[in-house]
Amino acid sequence: MPTKSEIATFLAASFPQSKCIVDEVGNASSTVRHLIGVDELRPGGTVSGPVLMTVADVALYVAILGEIGIVPLTVTTSLNINFLRKPAADKSIVGVCKLIKLGKTLAVGEVSLYSEGSPELVAHVVGTYAIPRK
Repeated sequence: MPTKSEIATFLAASFPQSKCIVDEVGNASSTVRHLIGVDELRPGGTVSGPVLMTVADVALYVAILGEIGIVPLTVTTSLNINFLRKPAADKSIVGVCKLIKLGKTLAVGEVSLYSEGSPELVAHVVGTYAIPRK
């Protein structure tokens, strides 16, 4: 299976616009982070919803690729997010993913999103990915 470094290199080449950093991958899980600056804030000083969704989506993708190898056409088919509390405007968003089911053509996982350094969830996400047949 690919290493954290191999997955990070693939993401940097395939998604140069992404600001997500891979912290951990393996054992059907991943941890990614997204640094927060003024570009990620919406009025009211909170992290925007699209940033939170991005972190969750990348965390799911990384966890899946860590298990099946680098299969670029593995794609999101659904993403359900529950916003629970206002994230800190000056802390990275950290996404911790655990895969719930990994089949031949579908993967389902959940992602807990936190403001770095806080144990309280800012959002909870469940997502499904389609895995192309080989």
